[in-house]
Amino acid sequence: MSRGKVGYNNVATEKKEIWSKFREKHPELAQFIVFLILSNGITVLQMVLMPVIKGVFEHTALINTNFQVFKVGNNLDGSPYYVFNYAAGSIAAGGGGGLAYFLAVQITLAVAQIINFFVQRNITFKSNGNIWEAAFWYVVAYIVISISAAAFQGLYKAPIYNFFMNTLELGSVGVTIADFITIIINCAISFWVFYPIFKIIFKRNSEK
Repeated sequence: MSRGKVGYNNVATEKKEIWSKFREKHPELAQFIVFLILSNGITVLQMVLMPVIKGVFEHTALINTNFQVFKVGNNLDGSPYYVFNYAAGSIAAGGGGGLAYFLAVQITLAVAQIINFFVQRNITFKSNGNIWEAAFWYVVAYIVISISAAAFQGLYKAPIYNFFMNTLELGSVGVTIADFITIIINCAISFWVFYPIFKIIFKRNSEK
């Protein structure tokens, strides 16, 4: 074994020992750090997936299919306020992305959350509880959070896209930037809501 490789292995071993001591001394903080790192990785995954999936659906008739459901009142200008508000037409042309944008968002979230479920359960929380029970409550939480985040999105989606597309006059580049920002906001909401939920559903039973 070369001297360089030996030195690398020694450094890696030292780092592992430092982390192990830190985790033993601050288990809750260490768990949160791992959760934070993995969550950021999932966020990056969503930022890669979203443009790809959105690009695929934008070339279908789904972009001209209106998807505005669950009316919960009106906006300040009197227009109806929908939980899922994706008017027909591309965002660049003044629409809401239609059913194409809705599916792109939901598929991206679904893929990310499936991966997130397993990595958080096995790595962060090292749960050995009933996986089916955890999966059930995870799905319930995901549905509730998705609906809540979608309803909240109605407050910031249009202003963000308008700012980058029209105010800054960035056009299609502005759409891409706004896509990333909305993803980050959704991930931030999920991050702070899911952590306490994970603490409950990802149980670790004492082993004999």
